[in-house]
Amino acid sequence: MLLIDIVRRALRSLLNAKTRTILTAFAIAVGAFALTLTLGASNGAKLYVNKIISDNFDPTSLIVASGRSVFDRTDTSTPQEYDDRYGSVTTQLGTTTQVKRLNDADIERIKGVEGVANVREATSVGLKYITRPGLRKYVATLQSYNPAQRPDILAGTIADPLKAKTIILPEAFLSSLGFSSAQDAIGKQVTLAVQKQLSQAALQSSVASALSGQPGGGAATQAPAAELKEESYTIAAVSKKPSSIQSATALYLYANADDTKALNDYTTEGTSNYHTYSFAYAQVADGANQTNMDATQKRLEKLGYGVQSIIQTQQFLTQLVTVLQGIVTAFGLIAVVASVFGIVNTMYISVLQRTREIGLMKALGMRRKDVGRLFRFEAALIGFLGGALGAAAAVGLGTALNPWIAAQLSLGGQNLLVFQADQIVLLVLALMAVATIAGLMPARKASRLNPIEALRTE
Repeated sequence: MLLIDIVRRALRSLLNAKTRTILTAFAIAVGAFALTLTLGASNGAKLYVNKIISDNFDPTSLIVASGRSVFDRTDTSTPQEYDDRYGSVTTQLGTTTQVKRLNDADIERIKGVEGVANVREATSVGLKYITRPGLRKYVATLQSYNPAQRPDILAGTIADPLKAKTIILPEAFLSSLGFSSAQDAIGKQVTLAVQKQLSQAALQSSVASALSGQPGGGAATQAPAAELKEESYTIAAVSKKPSSIQSATALYLYANADDTKALNDYTTEGTSNYHTYSFAYAQVADGANQTNMDATQKRLEKLGYGVQSIIQTQQFLTQLVTVLQGIVTAFGLIAVVASVFGIVNTMYISVLQRTREIGLMKALGMRRKDVGRLFRFEAALIGFLGGALGAAAAVGLGTALNPWIAAQLSLGGQNLLVFQADQIVLLVLALMAVATIAGLMPARKASRLNPIEALRTE
């Protein structure tokens, strides 16, 4: 029997039992719907992570820290020995840990490593406040602008390099600082204030002075007031509010590296944090060549530094996406497994109801393997129908919801659900294969029916 004739007969059989066919296909469609949405969300999330990386990091640079522990999760279950050369950090859980920082000697050592073209320190300053004349003061963080960054700009332009005494102002500060629009802020000046940190010696002196007050009413010596420094900066550009996923950076101001470093030096002079850095960015000569990147990274690691490439950073950021993708995929697969039993049940019922038909086909010369093939094709067609319906529903719903999701998460022009035709085709083919496997047992039963016995069946 010709293959085309078997396909036509399979289609006629399914059309003769429309309700049963559609209900069975819907069971597969549920799994296809969930899996298609999962693939779309995974694609969109990975594209968004790639965009964040490409907009904020130079792919030819390595992130260098004092040790690997800076990148790894710190163990807070056992006491950590104190070292006055290191800074202290309080974690989100409230525990305090020490983090070794890079110093000027480390920076020079990194510059001397073969393959390193130049080194840029990662500098950040906690401002006392930012303000304008006659307005309230607001806390903010000043970051050293990375030339590889490509922030979304509402107004203004970013010079390369960023000019001295100019800043990139976040959109969130516009109304607070009295600007009517982003364009209104361009060229205007704001005041940035930083406060000098008290050195360890000054703190100990103030405590000793307080404890030496006369008993019975003598006033204790007050702690020395920390010095405050104000500087005027011109707004060169206004950056667009980042997505809710990047909400932690919504209030970051950016200035050029020299200005940020000068303010940081002022605030930390005389403390253990003076001329120390959490990270440095080492640009690799001919960093587009992955072999050069790997070789330079190994040289830095051999010197005891913790090194992470942009690719590794990207992989770290996508780990959460992969975990969530696996969880949702598991639910989709459960629906597919449930649909397998539905297909088996449907095909067995079909065999029982068409026993005389099968006997007649065999009596007229239809071969045993053609009978089995007929029922396998019916199962595959049910899988195709369910897969196509589920995938089409997911693509339609996802496309309709994409603008709303992007608006809620402030993703700009980036869609969270990104569907790829090749993935959907492979998914539908996989579901057809699953359905075909589910139909093997009923097809085997149909092919083994004795035509004489089958024709006698009422």
